[in-house]
Amino acid sequence: MENCLFCKIAAGTIPSDKVYEDNELLVFKDISPIAPVHLLLIPKKHISTLSDCTDHETGLLGKMLALVPKLAEQHGCSVKSDNKGSPYGGYKTLINSGPDGGQEVYHLHIHLIGGTKPWSK
Repeated sequence: MENCLFCKIAAGTIPSDKVYEDNELLVFKDISPIAPVHLLLIPKKHISTLSDCTDHETGLLGKMLALVPKLAEQHGCSVKSDNKGSPYGGYKTLINSGPDGGQEVYHLHIHLIGGTKPWSK
């Protein structure tokens, strides 16, 4: 879409702080982070909202979600276990869909948010 901010970022016409890219996906740092780690995962293909996905996007959505824990590990916010097997660390994923869901940019994206419980502030 010609007026879509994330399409322009995916096309490279608007710069971003990229952390991952392949032929289908782009991941970059949020310009207004709410946590020490705040990444946005977007498909390069324009899809407005999660509600616009069909069975054809199942593989793409799976790929996006499977990438999240790898990125969390690379950015120091993965789920780990201490020497007693108790979990610590972690991250949050978020997909806003539609105006009542808080979506501001109408291009499907997953927020990867990590750090020491940034959502509790």
